[in-house]
Amino acid sequence: MGKRLIVQRRGRGGSVFRSPRWKKVGPAKYRVFNEEEIKRGLKGKVVELLHDPGRGAPLVKIVFEDKTEMLTVAVEGLYVGQIIEYGENAAPRNGNILPLYSIPEGTKICNVELKPGDGGKIARSSGTYAILLAKSGSKALVQLPSGKTKEINIRCRATIGVVAGGGRVEKPFLKAGKKYHLSRSKAWKYPTVRGKAMGAYAHPHGGGAHPKGGTPVPRTAPPGQKVGHIAPRRTGRRKG
Repeated sequence: MGKRLIVQRRGRGGSVFRSPRWKKVGPAKYRVFNEEEIKRGLKGKVVELLHDPGRGAPLVKIVFEDKTEMLTVAVEGLYVGQIIEYGENAAPRNGNILPLYSIPEGTKICNVELKPGDGGKIARSSGTYAILLAKSGSKALVQLPSGKTKEINIRCRATIGVVAGGGRVEKPFLKAGKKYHLSRSKAWKYPTVRGKAMGAYAHPHGGGAHPKGGTPVPRTAPPGQKVGHIAPRRTGRRKG
């Protein structure tokens, strides 16, 4: 009798694969989108810098004048007690939150919204940033951390600065235990074993005297058989 493949176990949703959401500090996004509030402007104070398990970048808790709180991604150089300005008239200084139409071209920004009010989607990972290249009409041209450029609604909000925690990926794990604890906080299955290293009873790629590459699997294969190299999305030479 064979054993269940990891893709089958993952689909069942047991405790090993369940994300530890109860450890999270909270949702890191901007406050509810309000045009009048952005025009009027608000000031807030950084009261705490927090570690969110499984997230590479630290979070910051901001308390505004109206006693509301907000959790968002921290930028480099932010400190407890710093006054944060929010709105279209805010100065383009480190940590301030402005709509794109109020930010000077060439500024490094992070936690950029894709649509006004979505809370921030782009450049949220540690050490990343986007660059506001140009503004034209109702659109702003933003260079993403990948180097690609994207047109975004000019009313979208962004934070001035670079996300804190840069250089995280340059430090090696050194020990398997370090990788284990990271995997526990991010709901990864660790360690993972290659299918071709298993016996034939345990995996479609298993068995054989010598290690061999993954066997292509048809797209119509049932769960359990559908592992490794699935049928390609496209074939032939790319044009353009």
